[in-house]
Amino acid sequence: MSNEPAIRVVDLRQRYGDFEAVAGISFEVRRGELFALLGTNGAGKTTTLETLEGFRPAHSGAVRVLDRDPHRERRAVRERVGIMLQECGFFGELTVAETVDHWRGFTPRARSRDEVLDLVDLRDKAGVRTRQLSGGQKRRLDLALALLGRPEVMFLDEPTTGMDPEARHATWRTVRDLVADGTTVLLTTHYLEEAEQLADRLAMMHRGRIELSGTLAEVLAGHGDRVSFRVPDRLQVADLPAPRGRPAEVTVEGGAPVATYTTAGDDLQRVLYELLRWADENAVRLDGLQARSASLEDVFLRTAEGATR
Repeated sequence: MSNEPAIRVVDLRQRYGDFEAVAGISFEVRRGELFALLGTNGAGKTTTLETLEGFRPAHSGAVRVLDRDPHRERRAVRERVGIMLQECGFFGELTVAETVDHWRGFTPRARSRDEVLDLVDLRDKAGVRTRQLSGGQKRRLDLALALLGRPEVMFLDEPTTGMDPEARHATWRTVRDLVADGTTVLLTTHYLEEAEQLADRLAMMHRGRIELSGTLAEVLAGHGDRVSFRVPDRLQVADLPAPRGRPAEVTVEGGAPVATYTTAGDDLQRVLYELLRWADENAVRLDGLQARSASLEDVFLRTAEGATR
């Protein structure tokens, strides 16, 4: 197997007239890993994917998929890549089985119909017309078609949109199995839990730039753990303590003020101890008390807010 990354992006820039949708991003996806590309709406994720999928040339910079230019060498790349777009049109009067058979007709090394429908748990829907499928079932059929050619690289653009939790978790299992078998996956998703569950590494985009990247642990590092509780009615914000010199950030949730302390390093236990001691000494009840590690959602929101300022 080549030591070259399955996907390489070097200083990619994409413009729509005067608007720079992708502003000089670089990243690599190693063979056999799942890389999640996250970002706010309009961050440039879909434009980046369309470039990697060969639908548009790079305005400047370079992209390589399986060591080839996906636009100039699209035919050679396309046979080795599976693509699941955000939306894929089906002929509504065709059944699921007929749709798969139609795609099998022009897919090299195609899996059998039953095999691919089993992979996405749609075999019992083989005789159903595609117009009768739910939104989540249509997404699973999209995935089935992307899997037909046993791709070395998969591009999954918002793959579980419209799925119920059971179907989403089943799709996660399918994707994990693909990666375990050596398939490289580049995923975009608005479900941050999806990235937490699946990604070996990830990058966060905002306004065309990558703001941070790395493993989940690397991305979460330095963003601190959280301790929060509802502020008692009889207290003013000024009455709240500042354990280890950290004042509370007060927000309103469900109509009630909530105090949140963000810790650094290994201070979570110390901050929690000081808060509990203060509450005991002042006969304060800390309703809704929570202590938790930083989440990907916390980092995502901070990244978007920080980049906006």
